[in-house]
Amino acid sequence: MRGRAAGRVRERALQARGVRRVAGVDEVGRGCLAGPVVAAAVILDPGRPVSGLRDSKLLTPARREVLAARIEERAAAVGIGMADAREIDTLDILRATLLAMRRAVEALRVMPEFLLVDALTVPGIDLPQEGIVHGDRLCASIAAASIVAKVRRDALMRRLHADWPAYRFDANKGYGTPDHLEALRSHGASPLHRLTFRGVLPGAQLVLPGIDAGAR
Repeated sequence: MRGRAAGRVRERALQARGVRRVAGVDEVGRGCLAGPVVAAAVILDPGRPVSGLRDSKLLTPARREVLAARIEERAAAVGIGMADAREIDTLDILRATLLAMRRAVEALRVMPEFLLVDALTVPGIDLPQEGIVHGDRLCASIAAASIVAKVRRDALMRRLHADWPAYRFDANKGYGTPDHLEALRSHGASPLHRLTFRGVLPGAQLVLPGIDAGAR
C-alpha cells in the first residue's frame, strides 16, 4: 500500500456550511479496450467512518475488496452507473464517462446536496459540484468512489471472462495487455470491445479524447 490516506478537509468544509450530504464521484475503465466504463457515487456517513481510504490504484486487490465491503456497509448511500462499449463508441469515451457518472449519482437512494468529482464536473445534474484534480488521492469521498467502482468493474470483467475466455478478461480486465492484443489478432473483436479504440480493429489509429496510455 502506498501514499497517504485521502483526507476529509473538503467534506468537512462543506458540512461546516450546512451541506449534510456530500457525494464523491469517480470512474474506472476509461483506458480499457473492452467492457464498460463504470462510475460510483458515494455519500460517506460521518458517524460510521471508513479508515484507510486511498485512490484505488494505490491499493492491493485484496485491500480494495476489504475497503469496498466496508464502504458499501457503512456509507449513507452508494450508486453505480455504467456506459457500455457501444455507448462509448457512439458518444466517445469522455462523454460516455460523464454519462456513467450521471447514472451513478441518479442511482443513489438519497440525493446529495453537493458533488465532489475526480477532475471533472458532471453535466445534466442540477446540483452544485466541484471537480478536483487528483481528487481520488486528496478527498475521502472520491477515494471511496474510486474503490467501489474498481471492485465492481473487476468483478464484472471476471464474470464476462466465462463467456469470452479467449481474451482473458479475468486477468487483464479489458486493458490492452500483450495477451489481450494477441487474442484480438487471433480472434477479432467481441461484442464487448470498443471498436473505435486503437488496437481493437486492424489499422485503427483513432486518437481518443480525454485518455492516454496510462488511463485507468
